[in-house]
Amino acid sequence: MSQTEFDAKDFRRSLSQFPTGVTVITTLDADGNPVGVTASSFNSVSMDPALVLWSIDKGAHSLSAFENAEYFAVNVLNRDQVSTSNNFASRGEDKFANAKYSSGLGGAPVLDDYAAQFECKTWAVYEGGDHLILVGQVEQYRYNDAAEPLVFARGSYAVSAQHPEMTNKPSATTENGEGDFVQDYLLYLLRATYQNFSNQLYPRLQEECGITPEEWRILARMIGNPVIATHQLSEMVMQPEVGLKITADHMVGKGMVSYSNDNTLQITEKGSEIAAKMQQLALKEEAELLSHLSDDQKVALKDNLKSLLEKLN
Repeated sequence: MSQTEFDAKDFRRSLSQFPTGVTVITTLDADGNPVGVTASSFNSVSMDPALVLWSIDKGAHSLSAFENAEYFAVNVLNRDQVSTSNNFASRGEDKFANAKYSSGLGGAPVLDDYAAQFECKTWAVYEGGDHLILVGQVEQYRYNDAAEPLVFARGSYAVSAQHPEMTNKPSATTENGEGDFVQDYLLYLLRATYQNFSNQLYPRLQEECGITPEEWRILARMIGNPVIATHQLSEMVMQPEVGLKITADHMVGKGMVSYSNDNTLQITEKGSEIAAKMQQLALKEEAELLSHLSDDQKVALKDNLKSLLEKLN
């Protein structure tokens, strides 16, 4: 395929099938002011010497700062730092106003909260089409084993989880006859239930409604909000606005939504029909699962989960 045959939006959607971590890259500009951007292009290059790389759009406001920086820091975000990612992905002037950080090598800011950090001296800067590729030699690093890394895939934030094939089904008792506490542990029960239920639901949504999990989350919210600003929808579906717009553009092409202006989406007649079918299918799947419980148990289950969510928020 020649370069002219590429559809940029479709190509970007194809690349989104490759999950990545989420980082905030930081440095100081020529005036000594802290600069930071969210990036998912981070990768390792070499073990000896210890080299890493990332890339920055040539249209980025902070391009000059990173291109000429002697030092930069890579802050790998954990699952609780979605707001941090969104903050540094925005075009706001003072991204560090609400960020807790200290000065690292060369004065490059290092965030107080992280999954891992790599403090680097710029090793090389290469041309990369509409991006610059920055290679750094790692001079200091640290990581937090207790932190679960934040993941970005298919235009949405995600969390890493062990694949079901990597675990054996837990037995009812251990070798000494005592019960396995994991089987009765809330986090395990919630995750296993979600994973098994979504593994059944998402393929059916794709097969019968022709929608992806990301499109399902958007349409599910737009049933009750047929016209909504993208920044509000972004918060509802836990998807950064830039990623949401990529998904929305694809949905526009499928005739499910349209833009009433640059930052407002509205559901179309076709989208409403798909959403109604999707909702009916989802409720049917839910009813089949909950049919194993009594009516009182169904009500209690949802009420208790809502109460727990309120406590955690």
